[in-house]
Amino acid sequence: MKISKIQISNWRSIKDVSINFQDLMILIGQNNHGKSNVLNAILFFFGEIKPQDLDFNDGSDELYVEVTFDDLVASELSTFTKYVTADQKIKVRRTATKGGSLTYQGYTQSPVFEWLKDENASSYTTRSVAEGLEFYDLLPPSGRITKANIQNAQAQYIEANQADLEFNYELESTNFMGAKNVAKGIFGDVFYIPAVKVASDDYSNNSSSLFSKLYGRIISDISANSAGWVEAKETVASLFSLLNKQDTDGNPNTQRPTQLGEFETKLNEQLASWGSEVELEVLPPNVEDVFKANTQVWVNDGCKTDVSRKGNGLQRALSFALIKTLADILRNEQENGETTGRSSSQSMFFILEEPELYLHPQAQRALLESLTLLSNSTGVQVVLCTHSASLIDLSKYKSICIIRKESVEVGTKACQCEEELFIGNGKKDFNLSYWINPDRSELFFAKKVILAEGATEKTVIPFVAQTLGCFKHDYSVIDCGSKNNIPMYCNLLNKFKIPYVAVYDIDHQAHKDANARATSDAASQVIEDAINVTYGSSVTFVNDIEEELGMPRGFGGKPYAALEHISAETYSLPDQIRDKIINIYE
Repeated sequence: MKISKIQISNWRSIKDVSINFQDLMILIGQNNHGKSNVLNAILFFFGEIKPQDLDFNDGSDELYVEVTFDDLVASELSTFTKYVTADQKIKVRRTATKGGSLTYQGYTQSPVFEWLKDENASSYTTRSVAEGLEFYDLLPPSGRITKANIQNAQAQYIEANQADLEFNYELESTNFMGAKNVAKGIFGDVFYIPAVKVASDDYSNNSSSLFSKLYGRIISDISANSAGWVEAKETVASLFSLLNKQDTDGNPNTQRPTQLGEFETKLNEQLASWGSEVELEVLPPNVEDVFKANTQVWVNDGCKTDVSRKGNGLQRALSFALIKTLADILRNEQENGETTGRSSSQSMFFILEEPELYLHPQAQRALLESLTLLSNSTGVQVVLCTHSASLIDLSKYKSICIIRKESVEVGTKACQCEEELFIGNGKKDFNLSYWINPDRSELFFAKKVILAEGATEKTVIPFVAQTLGCFKHDYSVIDCGSKNNIPMYCNLLNKFKIPYVAVYDIDHQAHKDANARATSDAASQVIEDAINVTYGSSVTFVNDIEEELGMPRGFGGKPYAALEHISAETYSLPDQIRDKIINIYE
């Protein structure tokens, strides 16, 4: 199963926020706006961390994280059957009270009628009361009626009459799964890699380490599917049973070493006055745990050492090598139609904080590809926060969630786009324009985006802004590839509420005929129609930027030629373009 939606209330800087999830979720935003708070809220839900008083939003005494899961497999549908909706989803809330308890509760489709509600079952255990219930025929005909009898009858009646009954989808008043403490891992395995971490922790034998969790899955699969492994466990169990006073059938063990018997006898002589006896029982070890605990990872890059003695970059790469390896294993299993034989949920949630640290851009792009492949696996979801444009795939804009905090009073909010922005040729053109210039992903990190027609504008506009002293590093100039592509970027920026200015040419050059000018006017109108004035504006060059710069026609190598032209000692920047550049950087 995978997360389809999460709602967070009163967690640190978050007062209330809802985020719809994709298989791969990429959280971005400025520092101290709440990205890590979202990740930690997810970790809290899965029981990976416990809340402290400082985790409660200012003035609140209760916080909760509510998660909706979908894509449940058969075993999960069976485990959570009470909570599964008609569209095969479940919704679970974890609540914490300041200085108090931690509870899990699930949402159930509760019947409107009080006599069908599970929590009211104890009210109908008296036979005289139960006789008036419509499901009375489903109860034992004689004897004492128990709460369990009522609940079973309710369930049978609801199943038989579901089409004719009305239901409310509401939070149960009792504990999730009827248990005060929900077993850690019931929703799947969580693999968390924080921004700053000693890589040796990931490769340690500690049960919570990334290596132990991944390696443990492999050992468990071997244990479940290998006949030799089963035989080895039986041999170990048989060997250890020789050390006990009785054999597995409860008969005296004649093969027990005499030393153990003599040791017990001496102990019992000392305890005779107490009327007590000691019996030593030797339990066989868990073979899986033995293999996990006695595995050592060495790294040989010309010098064989443990992980902690390698550089930060290699340490980080080793941590992600574990993830890449798992992605390959899962992909091969799915291609070959293999199953693991595990009885518990196989869902895996990878939570990564700034995974780009210590990785060069090429390695970051390779990591994104691996994480994308991993997230495409059944029951696997990847959530990360990043400051790197190399970990953003512009064509997968639905996976991007911008985290913002406009003020302390409003708190952290999320902005995402789930609708299809481009269809048909528009989608193809947008994806192609991204591949031409993949650094366009940086627009998601910009305070303001300058949409330029092409390479000349992208080069000249910031250069002139530098000379005028109005350049701003948190503004990004994006080469859209052509005038016709600008509306697509306007639509994207509108949805993510990112401020922008569209800079384009009117293209009314003297050598163009009426048809060419009309075509250009139509393209200009499409841009203006796409601009949402709440976030965007436009600045136009009367004909084109080269003409406004005073460049003679026919120059080759346009960006370089333009820079060379305006860098000349005798060049004087026209007032008209000076004002436009200043306007662009407002």
